[in-house]
Amino acid sequence: MLTRLPRFASLLLAVTLLAGAPIGLTEAAPMPTVAANRYGLPDFAQLVDQVGPAVVNIAVVQKVARPENGLSPDDPFYDFLRRFGVPVPGMPGGPRGGGNQINRGIGSGFIVSPDGYILTNAHVVDGASEVNVRLTDKREFKAKVVGTDKRTDVALIKVEANGLPTVRIGDAEQARVGEWVVAVGSPFGFDNTVTAGIISAKARRLPDETYVPFIQTDVAINPGNSGGPLFNLGGEVIGINSQIYSRSGGFMGISFAIPIDVAMKVKDQLQRHGKVERGRLGISIQGLDKELAQSFGLDEPAGALVASVEPGSPADKGGIKAGDVILGVNGAKVDESADLPRIIGDMRPGSTARLQVWRDRKSRDMPVVLGAQQAEETASRESPRADSKTTGKLGIAGRSLTAQEARQLGVAGGLLVEESGGPAAQAGIRTGDVILAVNNQPVSGVDQFRSLLAQAGNRFAILVQRGESRLYVPIRLN
Repeated sequence: MLTRLPRFASLLLAVTLLAGAPIGLTEAAPMPTVAANRYGLPDFAQLVDQVGPAVVNIAVVQKVARPENGLSPDDPFYDFLRRFGVPVPGMPGGPRGGGNQINRGIGSGFIVSPDGYILTNAHVVDGASEVNVRLTDKREFKAKVVGTDKRTDVALIKVEANGLPTVRIGDAEQARVGEWVVAVGSPFGFDNTVTAGIISAKARRLPDETYVPFIQTDVAINPGNSGGPLFNLGGEVIGINSQIYSRSGGFMGISFAIPIDVAMKVKDQLQRHGKVERGRLGISIQGLDKELAQSFGLDEPAGALVASVEPGSPADKGGIKAGDVILGVNGAKVDESADLPRIIGDMRPGSTARLQVWRDRKSRDMPVVLGAQQAEETASRESPRADSKTTGKLGIAGRSLTAQEARQLGVAGGLLVEESGGPAAQAGIRTGDVILAVNNQPVSGVDQFRSLLAQAGNRFAILVQRGESRLYVPIRLN
């Protein structure tokens, strides 16, 4: 199971869950060397001495509304506390619920400029009402969230200070599978903990992660490591530790880091605009296997097959049709379907993408002026922003049915599932399904679907139309 490293740990349970060129950097410090010790093994001591001061501990406070009726009977703590006679809100004789509940969390980060800009994971500071940063010299600062980007899980925060130690930015593209890497962070709050391992793989595509070709390592990563740097043996940051793969919730030898080049592109936009702008085509795509590629007359299963085109979208205006195979963008090859969202997302809205399109067994160049994806976050943290197409906790991305599609299906409205992950995929909801109702409440479009989900709690049923048949799909969150 893939999990991001969490900020908050329960008091009563063991932790079972664990996220362009740089600007404004100081002059590079001498490159640390990693020599073999007397036993013939790598010695990271000098490297850690030089890079450690630029790694910070991040403590966050989040205020959330406590339910008026306290704990739900479905909550795992409800039966536990009832058995031991602990009075809690929602139980007969227990205190009243309501008010605010204070959650505290921890994470890591690293300083990228001497005037106080710090990179970390978006999920570390998401929803935080207070962010505090502690340096290795015990200085503490209150930090401001400059901006976050959930799609890449990158956040930029700022403290008011000058002359701070900084990291040196490396080149993740030059990193090689098998080479040694070092992580520095605050697992479980233990500041400046150092762990080491090797790069296990590069350009890993994870479920529901469209924009990040992750670096896979076997470096020990645990809760609190989120947002911390991954160093090469030259003392350069090549990644931000973000996720682990685990069946138990603890470290099991597979960790994932966001490549630093991806993070620095996000950092640059967040620092300048407080948000990230990405290009948009307005299509849904799928991959090709060998048989499918051959049916389209392709020699190899490469490219992104266009499954549908949103009416009125940039792709529609540019002449892209369902059944086209996009082989390249501006000369960059699309080897896998997952490459296309990242390439398009790196382009600015309003720019022209020259698509190499395979249609009718021949290639043609088709220019498309890109639209804009709605920004997920801005510098202001007064109120949360919602993704225009995703439903968050359920793991679905989709769009409202067009009037023509609704007439063809004989329904008043619905939500076409374009991507399915998380709890939705586990329950059996597929791409191409049409969601008609939540707990028998009709779904007319994206906004109403979000509203119904917010009211549904953790257990509900979704009515789905799949082909000519309809079925109810039971959903249980958490």
